[in-house]
Amino acid sequence: MSGLTIGDLATRTGLAVSAIRFYETHAIVHPVRNAGGHRRYGAHDLRRLSFAMIAQKLGLPLADIAAHMADLPIHKAPSKADWSRVSKQIRNDLNARIAQLELLRDRLDGCIGCGCLSLETCALYNPADTLATKGAGPHLLTPAP
Repeated sequence: MSGLTIGDLATRTGLAVSAIRFYETHAIVHPVRNAGGHRRYGAHDLRRLSFAMIAQKLGLPLADIAAHMADLPIHKAPSKADWSRVSKQIRNDLNARIAQLELLRDRLDGCIGCGCLSLETCALYNPADTLATKGAGPHLLTPAP
């Protein structure tokens, strides 16, 4: 049985062996075991790890990345259609995050210039602390469920 050893995969990705095992626990890669019980990885695992590393650099949580990759084939390379489907889902996530960041950016200036530093007394965004009725959390900066 051929395939990449975990050391080979570490060399190719620049990841520590422990990091590859961590990704394995999150179902990002799915090694097979040889007769001696050693992990063997395919080129598809190299692609999956590379994709996960890029997505993390974009700020996506590993749990979200794993969820997006859950429907991809495990022991073969995903097709272009598979990657397109995942890409579309992640694009939607990124657009939502961008909207949140823009909202934060646009409202941050007003808060910094205000000086009150309190959403309880903020006359601009939360007069009379009306948002307290919605419970804890930054309601103005997070999308509605």
